[in-house]
Amino acid sequence: MSQQNTASILTIIAPEGQALLNDKVLSDIKRKLSIESEPQWLAKDEAVDFEIDVNSPDVTRPDITRQEKQPALDIKNKIAETLQPHPFDFALQPKEHRRKKLLISDMDSTIIGEECIDEIAYMAGIKPKIAAITERAMQGEIEFDTALRERVGLLKGLNTKALDTVICERLNLNKGARTLVQTMAATNAYCALVSGGFTFFTEKIARLTGFHTTQANTLEIEDDKLTGNVIPPILGSAAKKQALEQFIKEQNIAPEETLAVGDGANDLEMIKASGLGVAYYAKPIVAAEADASVNHTDLTALLYMQGFKKSEFVTD
Repeated sequence: MSQQNTASILTIIAPEGQALLNDKVLSDIKRKLSIESEPQWLAKDEAVDFEIDVNSPDVTRPDITRQEKQPALDIKNKIAETLQPHPFDFALQPKEHRRKKLLISDMDSTIIGEECIDEIAYMAGIKPKIAAITERAMQGEIEFDTALRERVGLLKGLNTKALDTVICERLNLNKGARTLVQTMAATNAYCALVSGGFTFFTEKIARLTGFHTTQANTLEIEDDKLTGNVIPPILGSAAKKQALEQFIKEQNIAPEETLAVGDGANDLEMIKASGLGVAYYAKPIVAAEADASVNHTDLTALLYMQGFKKSEFVTD
């Protein structure tokens, strides 16, 4: 397959309010990466775009092999190496279809800072036991379905008042979550919260942030107590990818016009299938396959990656 010079955008993002992406640092980065274009600031000292040429085939095509993608991967590796001394995140992506029309996001440890089932376990006095299973599942060491059944089974008999306590006292939105969803929704992007967690939490978090729709598992409850069962079907990795495909069809958009974000192994398939797949403070198995990673900044990084200027953010 012949290669071509493809216009791409490199976005570099620094933590807010620290002025780390200053002119001196930027000049050094440009020199090391041989960047000739002028910086386009999205937020002064915080987020910047460069247009660069990537000598590569169309890497967005699903039939492209890793070997054929290698020139672009080599550039990404060089960028990562250059930025390594700094607490910067970055994305390298095609210029076309940059601003997305669909956001599909995980909830636990992505939109919120916690794993809901671990916080339910805290109320039951068994958080360390359940959290250990959660961690193994998110690392991809055990199947999600198996891990979910095992953990929910350990919660049998817990009063549903504990769920209310979790939602009121133990869950926190991650920084930038509401701004991300509100800004994308304001530009007519469809926003879907798709979780391997539970509808009790996704519906409330969706209302707080502005997601248009949610998908999650349903806990079985009898006499105001958890039965220890999840009502079938269990929604895991395959369901998240299927949700992405469903929304693409319903919204009549191209796969390249989608953005998926998550942190765990059950998010990997939807991240790989989206136009821009982002690993958010993610497990290594996810970060290795994602198009971009957020490890130093917050969820507004996903807006900068799409070319939004800070002045365009919806922050109500």
